[in-house]
Formats: sequence, structure tokens, C-alpha cells
Amino acid sequence: MSLVALDFLLTIFHLFIIGFNLLGWVFKPTKKLHFYFAMLTLFCWVVLGIWYGIGYCPITDWQWNIKAQLGEQDLPASFIKYCTDRFIGLNINADLIDALTLLFFLMAIIASIKVNFYKTKLKPQ
Repeated sequence: MSLVALDFLLTIFHLFIIGFNLLGWVFKPTKKLHFYFAMLTLFCWVVLGIWYGIGYCPITDWQWNIKAQLGEQDLPASFIKYCTDRFIGLNINADLIDALTLLFFLMAIIASIKVNFYKTKLKPQ
């Protein structure tokens, strides 16, 4: 497989992971899987982050290695920052991107905990 194709597949995979981390809790068939997947992501960000830097993502690491082999330089630490720079055409501050990423991810985790561990009762009318 060519490096260009592998880079493309990793981009698609990355976007799927981001989407699932944000919205997987919404759908009944995936809500439990979402919780475990979000915990795996959190583990990478925090525990692996002890050694590799907080917010570490192994997929970003692998993809940046491929991009380096393809000649791309000055890659940001964040895949989401990369996407805003390249695909949306904006150069938003990296700290703001990181803060928004964390905020939306934590909101998704809270929603996942709510739908997975707290039963809501319908009130009779």
C-alpha cells in the first residue's frame, strides 16, 4: 500500500474516531461501546501522555510519521489543529483548539456516563 493511500485511510479513521468519541453515546446500539472507547481515548491522552505528552494519540503519531515520509513538515501536535488549518482554511490558535477539543470530549464523556449509568424515569402526566 502506498504511503499516500495509508495517509488517506488514517485520516478517514481519525475522523471516524473523533465523530464516534463525540456522538457514539447518542445511539442505543453503540452507547456502551462509546463509553469504553472514550475511556481508551482518555487513557491515551492522560496515561500515555505521561510519557509522550498530555493529549497523546497513537494514531496521530503514526500518521505524522507517514506524513514526514511524504515530506510534510511543521505538523502541529493536534490532528484537529491540522484539519482546521488544511481543510477548513483557518489558522486558529492551537491552545484554543486544544481547549475546545477537551471541552467537547468531556461533554461527550459526561453524556455517555449519564446514558450508560443513570436511568431516567418518565414522569406520568
